[in-house]
Amino acid sequence: MSLIETLQQLAPSPTMLLFLVGIIALLESLALVGLLLPGVVLITAVASLAGHQDLAITSLLLAAFIGAVLGDGISFALGYSQRERVTRLWPLSRHPEWLARGARFFQRYGSLSVFFGRFVGPVRPVIPLIAGMLHMSPRAFLWANLASAALWAPAYVLPGYLLGQTWQQLLTLPPGLEELLLTLAIAIVVLALAFSWLRHQVSRSGRVYRVLARAARLHPRLRRAWLKQSWRRGEVPLASWLLLIFSLGGLSGLTITVIRQRGPFPLDREVHAFFDDLVVPLLPEAGQLLARIGDMYGILALVLPWAAWLLARRHLAAFAHIAAGLGLIALLNTLGKALIGRPRPDTPDYLTGSLAYPSAHASSAVVLYGLAAAFIAHELPSHRRFWVYWTAIALALPMALSRLVIGVHWLSDLIGGGLLGLVVCALVRLAWQRKPRASLAPCPWLALSVASLILVATRVTLLPPV
Repeated sequence: MSLIETLQQLAPSPTMLLFLVGIIALLESLALVGLLLPGVVLITAVASLAGHQDLAITSLLLAAFIGAVLGDGISFALGYSQRERVTRLWPLSRHPEWLARGARFFQRYGSLSVFFGRFVGPVRPVIPLIAGMLHMSPRAFLWANLASAALWAPAYVLPGYLLGQTWQQLLTLPPGLEELLLTLAIAIVVLALAFSWLRHQVSRSGRVYRVLARAARLHPRLRRAWLKQSWRRGEVPLASWLLLIFSLGGLSGLTITVIRQRGPFPLDREVHAFFDDLVVPLLPEAGQLLARIGDMYGILALVLPWAAWLLARRHLAAFAHIAAGLGLIALLNTLGKALIGRPRPDTPDYLTGSLAYPSAHASSAVVLYGLAAAFIAHELPSHRRFWVYWTAIALALPMALSRLVIGVHWLSDLIGGGLLGLVVCALVRLAWQRKPRASLAPCPWLALSVASLILVATRVTLLPPV
């Protein structure tokens, strides 16, 4: 049985979709669990499936409403009855700042904090818990809980539901490729979630990091190797090492398979046919726009304001590492294309003589946005780094997919380019983490972002694609 046939058989029934929406809404609002669950992503995905199956919207909203009310209610009851024990529970025992931030929010808004807090991401899962710990009136909490859930449910469910209702009208899909699109979407979400979870686990506050640290202390040789890799505050760059190991292993295996295949894989042909037959208004124009933003001129336009600021502030080490990463990925892309010699599925005039594997646009986007996310996250507390890396993924992914839209790469070219970009990111980060570094803050990020956008707009308007 094929993967697509399996997915079709496992497609949730309407009853199961209602149950999933209710459970996700409950867990999203539940203390402790909601701090770690990407509820927005999950509820949007399930609501989209419900819209695609034309499930009654009133039933879906009711399920989300009930789940949200129960989640906040359980959190309130937990704080009300277990006030002294809450601070000793994981993950609050390792992140007391989460409770402190929620307590400040509650002190500022009082009873209204339960209503407002449901819509404020960083404090949403802890406000009902704190309300219970501070013995807020149960009647006042109940009314705030019901009112906020009544607004929260449509705000979170309707966008995904409408997407599921309209995407078939917006897309003219060739027969048999609906399941392929679903498979690719699921794979992308699963990989992004796995990356985010693993990155947290191997950071200093993660459980995997602590287990490995305890294991290293048991053997003298391992302890010496662990201490040798330690840097600021004794932290080992475990995330960077694992990123290098996994991405290099994946890149090596894929590259060997590409060389032996001597042509595109069957999946490459299916995906290429899908995008070739796909009819979406303005999608080809968007693909061409991203192609220009992601080429050499576009990357230079994005980087120049930030590079000038780094040089002006004498952050020479950061400038050198970022420049080395971009230079290294350009060199590896050139060598990889020349050595592997894989033809493109389509070669427009401006790409005459250029080869396919690995995708330079995909690899360069991963290096550019990945390094930017890593340097920004370095300046942030650990609980806020999650959003920086998700933003980098959201920026790099459309850049890679645009190569499929305009038909100049196979899917495996993009995967190889992405893995190559991750290898370079890991190498640059390991070099950076060899010793303590001065903070790059404060940074006029808004002014620099505007300058980058102006230069990119100039590049798109005046210069041809390369």
